[in-house]
Amino acid sequence: MGRVGLINSGGASGKNDLAQAVRTAVINKGVGGMGLICGRKAFQKPMDVGIELINAIQDVYMENRIIIA
Repeated sequence: MGRVGLINSGGASGKNDLAQAVRTAVINKGVGGMGLICGRKAFQKPMDVGIELINAIQDVYMENRIIIA
């Protein structure tokens, strides 16, 4: 039957959003996930901080060394 793509949706914005988002993205990708919804963690911050967070998440999904477990 194969795998079904998983898109993980995060939670509320907090103090360590960048680290939490990257950790969640690594876990999500490692189990076969295909994306991460970052909503409040990126869009309730100043634009430069939100862009940094989104770029960090993109980097996880583009990184070939992070593979499906």
